Amino acid sequence: MPRFSRFAAALAVAFLAGAGAVSLLSPPQAAQAALPAVVDGQALPSLAPMLERVTPAVVNISSKTHVRVATDPLLDDPFFRRFFGVPNLPRERVEQSLGSGVIVDVSKGYVLTNNHVVQGADDISVTLHDGRTLKASVVGTDPDTDVAVIQIPAQNLTALAVADSAQLRVGDFVVAVGNPFGLGQTVTSGIVSALGRTGLKGLGYQNFIQTDASINPGNSGGALVNLRGELVGINSAIFSPSGGNVGIGFAIPSNLAGNVMRQLVRSGTVKRGSLGVETQDLTPEIAEMLGTAPGKGAVVTRVQADSPADRAGLKPGDVVLALNDTSVSDEADLHNAEGLLPVGSEVKLKLLRDGKVEMVSASLAAQELATADGQGLDPRLAGAAFVDLGERQRQQGLGGASIARVAAGSRAEANGLRAGDVVVAVNQVELRDLKDLRALLTQRRPRQLLLTVVRGRNAFLVQAQ
Repeated sequence: MPRFSRFAAALAVAFLAGAGAVSLLSPPQAAQAALPAVVDGQALPSLAPMLERVTPAVVNISSKTHVRVATDPLLDDPFFRRFFGVPNLPRERVEQSLGSGVIVDVSKGYVLTNNHVVQGADDISVTLHDGRTLKASVVGTDPDTDVAVIQIPAQNLTALAVADSAQLRVGDFVVAVGNPFGLGQTVTSGIVSALGRTGLKGLGYQNFIQTDASINPGNSGGALVNLRGELVGINSAIFSPSGGNVGIGFAIPSNLAGNVMRQLVRSGTVKRGSLGVETQDLTPEIAEMLGTAPGKGAVVTRVQADSPADRAGLKPGDVVLALNDTSVSDEADLHNAEGLLPVGSEVKLKLLRDGKVEMVSASLAAQELATADGQGLDPRLAGAAFVDLGERQRQQGLGGASIARVAAGSRAEANGLRAGDVVVAVNQVELRDLKDLRALLTQRRPRQLLLTVVRGRNAFLVQAQ
């Protein structure tokens, strides 16, 4: 019998690779060996040795969120409940979520996962590969990239080495490790199907790795690794008309997740690069006036004073055709491309100006989001830090202000507010942004403070005391 060649081994690994509406996702299973372990003295190719190093670093995450049941605020008063004969019904319900995470720092106990796995959670439990269950705290979350960092006690942990995801190529073998459907740790394999995927509805800044490794609900936050067992991505979403795997899964590249994690650990927030321009899509009418085709660029409508775009000489009417090597088809493309780059990045812009193509350079500045301290807005919100909504939240049709952090033991926490909550209305007056929230609270100073809050997929009322 001929000896196994490297080519035959590669084919065997390829044979083992799994074929695998956008849906966010929340012990390795033993297989019956049909072939002998050795053929003609050569060991059959196997992922088992690599997985023995990887699986201890992948954890299961269980989160609980207490959601208040929306009722008439008068019914919060015991006198009214007795007077009208209303029973003491449950004032809240508990929702549970399952997902996965990856230990990336053993000294600090940092775990990378998806924002939607832990968003608004009151209680987070992490189960390790060895069976231990530990309580976790949230270090920081970034809804726009769907990345979150949580922390567990740093004792006897195993971390994954992180690879440079920029070195990935279409066709590279990858392995997904996670907790699909809450079954327990499961491993699937496949290849990188595409890189730099964007345009998924309901998601913020996008630069996904697409893979056909089977990814299902519960894999969220799990590891996508290369054949060396290095982390190349954080599993995040699937494309599935039925809710199950159809061979199109998406992962956040490790470089992007790592950059977000470093900022969250350092400051609790993420600063993104910005040109300082406002743009809009090219309609057929505007495209005809500017001598170009619709769907090929974003037209500049406003340039902020002393911004990178202003210093680079951009003017209203310019059409941005590309940023670095990334072509720009519309406003969303440009916003995504600049937001994925770190502050201070040097970029080259390809412009269409007066019918001629020009190249200009700019250095991205920090994207500024308005912030406000809860104590300064209203004493009943003391301990909460508010910030303008991010890109992903606005894409979901939300208006209002997001809560970035809530101090433990604060008045805001006692009122039931959590980091990640979005306040969309005050006393039934809808909010567009943080400016509206500030105006309502500081100018009117309402006696009653009834907040309409969106947490995950739920909306409820909070009567701040």
